[in-house]
Amino acid sequence: MTVSWDTIRLVYPRRFQPVINVLFGIVLGAAVGIGCGAVSGLVPGIHANTMAGVLLSLQALLLAWFDPVVVASAMFATLVTHTFLDNVPGTFLGIPDADTSLAVLPAHALCLEGRGEEAVRISALGSAVGVALSLPLALAFVLFLPALQPAIDWGIGLVVLAVAGYLIVVSESPGWALAVFSVSGVLGLFSLGYSFLAWPAGGESGVLMPLLSGLFGIAVLLKASHGAMPAQHFTGIELPGGAIRRCSLLGSAAGALVGWLPGLSNATANTLLTSVVGYDSNPREYILATSAANTVNAFLGLAAFYAISRTRSGVMAAISALEEMPPATAVLLAGAIAAVGAYLLTVLLSPTAGWFGGVNVTNLNYGVIAFVALLSLFLCGPFGGLVLLLATAVGCVPALVNIRRVYCMGAIMVPVMAYSFGII
Repeated sequence: MTVSWDTIRLVYPRRFQPVINVLFGIVLGAAVGIGCGAVSGLVPGIHANTMAGVLLSLQALLLAWFDPVVVASAMFATLVTHTFLDNVPGTFLGIPDADTSLAVLPAHALCLEGRGEEAVRISALGSAVGVALSLPLALAFVLFLPALQPAIDWGIGLVVLAVAGYLIVVSESPGWALAVFSVSGVLGLFSLGYSFLAWPAGGESGVLMPLLSGLFGIAVLLKASHGAMPAQHFTGIELPGGAIRRCSLLGSAAGALVGWLPGLSNATANTLLTSVVGYDSNPREYILATSAANTVNAFLGLAAFYAISRTRSGVMAAISALEEMPPATAVLLAGAIAAVGAYLLTVLLSPTAGWFGGVNVTNLNYGVIAFVALLSLFLCGPFGGLVLLLATAVGCVPALVNIRRVYCMGAIMVPVMAYSFGII
């Protein structure tokens, strides 16, 4: 029996059409997500959760034209792209994102030394390595951890408590470290517990913006150096291969931990990493590790969602609210495509560090402070202004008593422990 060429042309395109449609939807969703993630990553105060909420609100309109895989792919691609680009405003302006609070400190310090482009490229490298390592980690977690989930949930608070205790004990001044950690923890409980007083423009977690901006943004900028920003130059990434491998593995492990466990966030991963990688003594290694953790957290959050039906972020919650759930492989492929695009976009934007050479640092800092204050009021209203003021006051203490700013992470760690132990 012979098959004519005309028959092949008619039959096989029809057979492959469903696959082609799905692939087209994945690529289209990834492209939309890269655009949305670029906005959320580069504009302070806008998170990937916000963009996912916008896409969810447009679900009916989008589904009238596109397959559900397009919407889900766009949401996850937004989150992945955000993890690549969210360190850019922190590096150049010193404005922390909820996911990069501690990482902003060494990145902005490198910018003040004229190494801003290097800091951004290191961040992009860490996120890229995190994408590669997240796939085997996700597979291992999906296969082995669901059966142990009840015990894991119970032990989260103990893990965070152990890390906090270790950091306090090895502090230059354990008494002051404990005091700053406790006060910032009380502030975190207050801010999150009364977040319903904030305006809805910032979303459910919008109060984190003034909280972390006060602790790690404004408090740092008020004590920052003055004069002119040095000329920015890039001569390569000053990290040996061994440090890249070690910090990538450490960051990926921390990102996998907070991506799977409930109640934890990238800010928690940043704190965990300070116990093994000093952000003041090894700034480049810390940027690499936290960037890897940031991106791995996104992919492990997706794995946790499909494996045990738990949402670890606003993006996962938005995906779960879709009328039809696409397969995990499709969403994962969209995330991988977005990672490639986001890496190229981050590297493309890194030379913009040269724009800041010669800029008056004092005026820039005051401008950033004014912008953060107005943004806090816009997103959270008077309550956001109060949180920003209190957080700035607490954030000024470490410099006065000569301890590291990491102890301000009590604002995140104490609420996590309270949640894990069932106190709140």
